[in-house]
Amino acid sequence: MTVDQMTREDTATTAYEKALAGKQYIGGEWLDASDGATFGVEDPGKGEVFVQVADSTPDDCMAAVAAADAAAAGWAATPPRQRGEILRRAFDLMIANRDDIAKLITLESGKAYAEAQGEVDYGAEFLRWFSEEACRGLGTVATAPSGEYNIITTLHPVGISLFVTPWNFPAAMATRKIGPALAAGCTTILKPAKETPLTALAMAAIFEEAGVPAGVINVITPSKSHSTIAAMMADPRVKKISFTGSTGVGKVLMEQAARRVMRTSMELGGNAPFIVMPDADLDVAVASAMVAKFRNGGQSCTAANRFYVHESVEAEFVERFRTAMADLKVGHGLDPENNLGAMVTRKERDGMLELIEDAKARGAEVVFGGEAVDSAGYFLQPTLLRNVPRDARCIREEIFGPVAPIVTFTELEDVIEQANDVEVGLVSFVQTSDLALGMSMASRIDAGMVGINRGKVSDPAAPFGGWKESGIGKEGGHEGLLEYLESKYTAVSW
Repeated sequence: MTVDQMTREDTATTAYEKALAGKQYIGGEWLDASDGATFGVEDPGKGEVFVQVADSTPDDCMAAVAAADAAAAGWAATPPRQRGEILRRAFDLMIANRDDIAKLITLESGKAYAEAQGEVDYGAEFLRWFSEEACRGLGTVATAPSGEYNIITTLHPVGISLFVTPWNFPAAMATRKIGPALAAGCTTILKPAKETPLTALAMAAIFEEAGVPAGVINVITPSKSHSTIAAMMADPRVKKISFTGSTGVGKVLMEQAARRVMRTSMELGGNAPFIVMPDADLDVAVASAMVAKFRNGGQSCTAANRFYVHESVEAEFVERFRTAMADLKVGHGLDPENNLGAMVTRKERDGMLELIEDAKARGAEVVFGGEAVDSAGYFLQPTLLRNVPRDARCIREEIFGPVAPIVTFTELEDVIEQANDVEVGLVSFVQTSDLALGMSMASRIDAGMVGINRGKVSDPAAPFGGWKESGIGKEGGHEGLLEYLESKYTAVSW
């Protein structure tokens, strides 16, 4: 199906229809912006606006805070099992609406449709996982060491939680925050990226149909968000902010949060090393590299950024990697033949071209790709760079696109040092047939997550988060639920 064929009549799905209507969702109502303003959402695969969305005003954003506050006590008092059952219904509805949500993701983010379907499945799993975790906010009872009294700890909802999510995974980034917050008994405000508001609105419709009470979930869509986010964070009713995005923006939000000592969860930038040891199974290594680098066209904080390949296998790895990349088909994501879609904006695409030119100027060889695709959309050829110097920008900076730079190494100590020689530490990848070596390397790499002989580590049942400047807090796993709970200690004599 082409974009031109994609109309509202193509589906009867309520969530899809409500998303394309482009209204914000506040207090259980679908509303235009209070001043009637809108902004255009662009299809990156065609380079043109295809829908208008309400441009939320500061007053609209504060109305969302008021709605979340009005619903807070009732939702916190809702039995955990009931909260979990609502989340489970939302999971079922998300899966039932899988194809239509995927179409929205592709239209506004540019990713290939099959990948968008995969994102829906992945994002839905957070709802299923936290539907089960809703009943596991368990406290403890213990006798004080002195024996004089009892120590009781109980867990309570943090309160109104503000979510600021990025454009690269618009469904999954919403569910991995909303899921644990609702399970814990918190009300929420979601501010999606201006590039991808439709998926967030579709998710609001899913939750509405699942039975989430009015005000528990609110979705605001301001095109200029700095001042509105700051105003909401300054409001004493808002107790927590969870942000996924760049380290630079995360630092700004953390400074603002510090003024009120707000609870924060920050999932920030990465610069993942992908290390291929001399004993690696190259079939596995290349398959893992394709996933780690080209999932969502490399537009992922967990994407492999720097490929460190042992000199003894570098030539063979490069040739196999190049061959696999040649099978990628670049084009509009709604065409089922394409498996590498557009980059989200022209600016992002041009930024990748700058990184390629910088590497070439420093002596790197372009093995494959390296150029923009001649199209109205924002497409870039999958690109493989060889003999990349360590001071190249694509080694020092996070790559957010389909560009794979390769650096050779000879000594284990050297590659561990290079892997750790950045200020971020989100995820790392190790390819080796020696499990003991892989586990040893994982223990020495400064990252919150490590994939051994894998190209993907994300899982709703696992704690997702980084070290150093890659963030604070965890999403997923039981740890993800605890991010939305406060503990209270009560000393009791009986």
